[in-house]
Amino acid sequence: MIFEDRVEAGQKLAAALGAYRGQDVVVLALPRGGVPLGFEVARALGAPMDLLLVRKLGVPTHPELAMGAVMDGTPPVVIRNEDVVRQAWVSGDEFNAVRDRELAEIDRRRTRYLAGRQPIDVRGRIALIVDDGVATGATVKAAIAGLRQLEPAKIVVAVPVAPPDTAGELRQATDDAVILDEPVSFGAIGCFYRDFHQLSDDDVIDLMSKARSRDAQVPDH
Repeated sequence: MIFEDRVEAGQKLAAALGAYRGQDVVVLALPRGGVPLGFEVARALGAPMDLLLVRKLGVPTHPELAMGAVMDGTPPVVIRNEDVVRQAWVSGDEFNAVRDRELAEIDRRRTRYLAGRQPIDVRGRIALIVDDGVATGATVKAAIAGLRQLEPAKIVVAVPVAPPDTAGELRQATDDAVILDEPVSFGAIGCFYRDFHQLSDDDVIDLMSKARSRDAQVPDH
C-alpha cells in the first residue's frame, strides 16, 4: 500500500479507527512525522490531541539503526534493544551519551512545542498512539512503556505500515493495534509514501495550534 502523503495516511487510519468515535480517547502523536496523521485521526474521532515526546536511540556508527528509545517522563523511560547493542559493540558509555543527547532534544521540543502547557491527563482514558509508520518498533515500545506509568484505561497503537514481526510485537504490547499494511518486504518507512518530506518544528506547532481549536476537533460532515 502506497500513501500519497501523511494526510492521506491519517485519513485512512481515521476510517479504520471508527469504532473509537464517541469514546473517551486522547490521540497522542509522535513528532514530528506522526503529527499530521494524529491531526486527521483526532479530527475524525472528535478527540483531543497531544504529543508523545519519544526519541529513537541510534547506534553511534549507524544512526538509523535503533539500539533503543527514550520517552519523556520523571524519570524518563529508556528501552534498550539488547541484540542491537551487543551486535554493534556499543559500550555503556556510548549508549548513555546517545541517551543524554536525545533527552536534551526532548527537552528542547517540550519547550518549543508545549510552551509551558501541561500534557493532557490520560489516566483512565483510551490512549491512542499515532505515528507515520513503524520499523523496529523501539520508539513506539518506549511510548507504550511510558504510557503504562500514566495509567490509561487502554493503550491503542495506530500506524499505516509496519513489518509483520513488529506488528505482532505491538499487538502483544498493547490492548489494540490498528495497522493498515504489513508488507513482508519492508525497507524504509518513506518507501510507502509518495510525499515523505521532513516536517519542521513550525509545522508541528501549527498543527497543534489547530488541533486545540474547536473547529479541528469537530469532524467534517
